[in-house]
Formats: sequence, C-alpha cells, structure tokens
Amino acid sequence: MIPLSLLDLTRVREDQGPGVALHNAARIAAHVEALEFKRYWVAEHHNMVGVASAAVPVVLAHVAAQTRRIRIGAGGIMLPNHAPYQVAEQFGTLARLHPGRIDLGLGRAPGTDGATLIRALRRDPQGAEQFPQDVVELMGWFAPENDLGITAVPAAGAEVEMLILGSSLFGAQLAGHLGLPFAFASHFAPTQLYDALHVYRSHFRPSARLASPHAIVAVNVICAETEAEAQHLFTTMQQGFLGLIRGNRRYQMPPGPLDWTPREERQVAAMLACSAVGPPAQVREALQGIAQETGANELILVTDTHDFAARQRSLSLTAEAWR
Repeated sequence: MIPLSLLDLTRVREDQGPGVALHNAARIAAHVEALEFKRYWVAEHHNMVGVASAAVPVVLAHVAAQTRRIRIGAGGIMLPNHAPYQVAEQFGTLARLHPGRIDLGLGRAPGTDGATLIRALRRDPQGAEQFPQDVVELMGWFAPENDLGITAVPAAGAEVEMLILGSSLFGAQLAGHLGLPFAFASHFAPTQLYDALHVYRSHFRPSARLASPHAIVAVNVICAETEAEAQHLFTTMQQGFLGLIRGNRRYQMPPGPLDWTPREERQVAAMLACSAVGPPAQVREALQGIAQETGANELILVTDTHDFAARQRSLSLTAEAWR
C-alpha cells in the first residue's frame, strides 16, 4: 500500500475557539504518527474564523516539538504572500530544529479574499504571476552557497523537501519542469485531477531533488463503523463547503441536516467528488480505486469532523483498513 498522510484543516469550533484547535493539531499529529502516517501538513489561510493555521511556521513548530518521527510541513505556504528569503529563514529554522522532517509545499493562491490580500497582507494581487520565479529564488536560498553575498541563515544547506501544490494544470507543469514533487488539491477542486497528473508526468525533468515524478493526491475521508454514521459525520464537511459557496466563512459546524438548494447540493457534490465515506472496507476500496486510477505515490487525507474523538476514530479505522 502507498503511504497515507494527513492534511489538517485546524478547524475551529465556535464553542471552543482557536486555542483548542491548535492544541488538537499536536494531538492529531501524534495520533497519526502512531498510525505510521508519512506526513502531517497544515495550510495557510487568512481571515477565516474557522481555521486556526494562519501562522503556518508557528503551528508547525508547535506540532513538531510534540512529535518524533512524522514529517511535518506546509500544505502549503502561499508564496506570493511572502518574501522567499523570509520563508527560507523560517523553514530553515524548522529544519535545523527537526532535521530530516520538514516539508515545504508551495502554492500561488492567496489563501484569502481580495480585501484581506490588499488591505491587511498588503500584497500585490498580480503577485501570483511571479510564482515560478519566486519558487526558483526560494530554492536558491537553501543552497549551501550563492553568488549574491547574502545568506539565508539558517536555511543555507538545510534539508527541506520542497513540493508544488496545485488545483490546475499550471502547478503541475511547473512541478514537472523544476523536478519537484506535486500535490494536487483534489479534496476541494477535483475537476482537473487526471489532466494535471498527466501534465506533471509528461513535463517532468529529473532534478537534484527528485529523480522521477512523485504525485500526492488529496482525498476527503470519513470512516466509521457504519455507513449511516459516516454519512452523518460527513455533513460537517458538506456544511463547510456550502458556507464557502455562499461566501460565509464560518466556524466548523456540527453534523446535521443540510438546508441547501438542488444547485448548491450539486456544487458541493462536485467539490467533494474525491472522497471516501463509509465503513472501513468501503473506504479501503474507494482509496484503492483512487490510488490505482491516479497512479498516486501517496494519498493525503482530509478528515474534517466536528467531534475530535470521531476524527481520531476515523483515522484509526482508515489506517487499520489500509494495512
């Protein structure tokens, strides 16, 4: 079986607040480490009350300090929001503190709304156009030496696995061209999954970092003892996507009935098409199908449940079924 990893949305419940979500991040990372997952990632989001991972390097430092073996990383850093030099300093520091464990996934989306991007982050809305150049610059800061007379301390010479994240063909082509691993965001934008993987593999050039293509596919997974329970838990995730469609970036919602129009139901179903929901045998079969159809080298799971114990149980059942 190919490795499983976890993308943690660090979801915030209104009745608990972000402190609990951040505490649970370390708890769930330790849990999947014990289940022998390969990676634990968090993503950069801004101006979203239901997500606690805005300061990605800080969250990763917190999680890495409370785990021992599992790879810890960003899935991802939205590079146009940052100076590549500062990203190198931050992740170089993490790599020195936790050698051989740090991943740096890079995306070009803002991770927020337009107003926050301009007024709060003070970033250029056209900054994403410089994404390829920024990635190359960032890679250079991790080199042991350069000709610029400037050193990114302590990043220079540090071991950090860099990856390109994407939900379109652009990131796939760039990852292939640079010879980097590629992770596709099929957990919320599955439409171009197969085309993107084809583009990535067909454009791949071996590099000093990677000899052959390495594709990671994101899958929503809710596993429970029964189909009915799994589908009930899944309504939390469905409500979250319904909120995105309606422009309501709200707290994580408890499972329950869905008040949506037929059009909204179709939209949510399309966004969540890459999902495995059900009892263990059913989830295993669905994951096997996705792995075989995509040729993925890894699957990274998104398990968004309102109850933390249900989330732990879902991941345990999934891991047991996958062995």
